[in-house]
Amino acid sequence: MSQRNQAVTNSLQTPAISRRHLLLGAGSFAVLGISGCSQTFELPDMGVDTTSTGSIRPQISIDKSVTVPDVMYAAVQEGPYSLPAIPYQKVPVQFRRQIVVDPTGEQPGTIVVRLQERFLYLVQPGGDAIRYGVGIGKDGFLWSGRANIQYKKEWPRWTPPREMIQRKPELVKYQNGMEPGPQNPLGARALYIYKDGADTGYRIHGSPEWWSIGQSMSSGCVRLINQDIIDLYSRVSGKATVVVG
Repeated sequence: MSQRNQAVTNSLQTPAISRRHLLLGAGSFAVLGISGCSQTFELPDMGVDTTSTGSIRPQISIDKSVTVPDVMYAAVQEGPYSLPAIPYQKVPVQFRRQIVVDPTGEQPGTIVVRLQERFLYLVQPGGDAIRYGVGIGKDGFLWSGRANIQYKKEWPRWTPPREMIQRKPELVKYQNGMEPGPQNPLGARALYIYKDGADTGYRIHGSPEWWSIGQSMSSGCVRLINQDIIDLYSRVSGKATVVVG
């Protein structure tokens, strides 16, 4: 081959080699760019969420009874008793039933009431908790400690303590108990708190006064929206541990 023809051949091959090297080089830069700048690289959805501690854990669980508010707070008919639907739009979002990452560190099945937060947590397996908004007692009518649910009742009777009747003589008509029903102060369900085998006098119960959730205004018991206490009641078995503080 003549020198002229060889020069022409070389001139035609060189750009192809250069382009190949250029493409390889660009790929290298792209890899470096991905590893060196996380802002330009999005991980695929791996089904995880990141907690405030920066650790990675599975997404919170799904529960058929923790769903949209229209379902959770719909009207309820149980035998002769009717509960109206709750106007949940008037209940602050944080006080509606929901699944959250468990902040308590307690064993599954434990009920934890955070008085200052106005939350009740039912600890679940796997690091979750079901959280309910609660109303609590006024200053001077608060109890705290570690105890157990001794027993529970559906549609309980309410009997005001003697001290309450002394403060409010109009309640004397209920000294032998108030019939169950939607207007009963204990609502649709009650869980009775005992410590060392003795009745503390405190209850976790429903309330017809849904607007009082998140407030401090009762005589000491922990009250929930009736639809929420029905849900909690169905989940509590045995002498569950209760931590109030």
